[in-house]
Amino acid sequence: MKRVLPIIVLLVFVGVGAWFYLRPATNDAGLVEGNGRIEATEIDVATKIAGRVQEILVNEGDFVAAGQLVARIQSESVEAQLAEAEAQHRQAQTAVTSAEAAVAARQSDKLAAEAVVLQRQAEWTAAKQRLDRTERLTKEGLMTLQTLDDDRASTSSAEAAVSAARAQVTAAEAAIQAATAQVRGAISTVEAAAATIARIKSDLNDCALRAPRNGRVQYRITQLGEVLGVGGKVLNVVDLEDVYMTFFLPERAVGRVALGSDVRLVLDAVPDYVIPAKVSYVSSVAQFTPKTVETASERQKLMFRVKAQIDQALLQKHLKQVKTGVPGVAWLKLDARAEWPARLAVKVPQ
Repeated sequence: MKRVLPIIVLLVFVGVGAWFYLRPATNDAGLVEGNGRIEATEIDVATKIAGRVQEILVNEGDFVAAGQLVARIQSESVEAQLAEAEAQHRQAQTAVTSAEAAVAARQSDKLAAEAVVLQRQAEWTAAKQRLDRTERLTKEGLMTLQTLDDDRASTSSAEAAVSAARAQVTAAEAAIQAATAQVRGAISTVEAAAATIARIKSDLNDCALRAPRNGRVQYRITQLGEVLGVGGKVLNVVDLEDVYMTFFLPERAVGRVALGSDVRLVLDAVPDYVIPAKVSYVSSVAQFTPKTVETASERQKLMFRVKAQIDQALLQKHLKQVKTGVPGVAWLKLDARAEWPARLAVKVPQ
């Protein structure tokens, strides 16, 4: 009897070993898994200008929509700057009107000067004609030399008057150019004032902090009444349209993973659901590396970071259920021809 018992025990061990060796492949053949956590892109709502926090309109956990007003910075000083800039803008517009009026006046002066030129030219022409007659009659002895000298003086005086009138026209043109330059300068001042108003209005709009994307408020970083500098953080928002799981795979598996590959996510909190995702990132650098890599077994210790992105349309249907930090398992097929086992068929909340 004592000899029979060891033989029976030996047969049992042999039978169990044969079963493990000869058992059929499980449904996990061709699959690889990695542990990870659900993550999402985090965005800080920060100030663009320095100021005191006047109002915070949301609390931690609140859902916000892109463009929604979430906080305000005191804007009294900015509003005062805007009022000053608008006054300067009106003053500049008045200067433009005055400069344009000066241009019109100078143009009127030029027209008057040109009329004087015509008048002086007519007088000069008449004086030259009279001088011609006087010279002819003097030669015939019908006019005195004194009359001839007087006519010559009158002609020279008329010619000088024409030159003076033309100089007045030139001066009027120069005055027009100067007045036109003043108009351009005044217009530039108006444009500069308008640009200042636009900048201050932009600063005024920046006093109203808005959510950059759809998401959920994760933290209130500051409190009412605090004075923040440029870039001071007020809220931290989780972008619920950019949710993914980060996990790690060994070197022997990650080399067979392609971008866009299907992934199945099973979360610890809801193990009955299987969430579909796709590989959106595979690290090219190992995250865990031994101090020395000398053998094949050590190379298998290299782990690479992989990111599986969840579809935005699916996230939109279940925004209130999306939680970051939830641990779970990501499953991938190393063989694209392999079929997903029934337990990893997609199953999401309705």
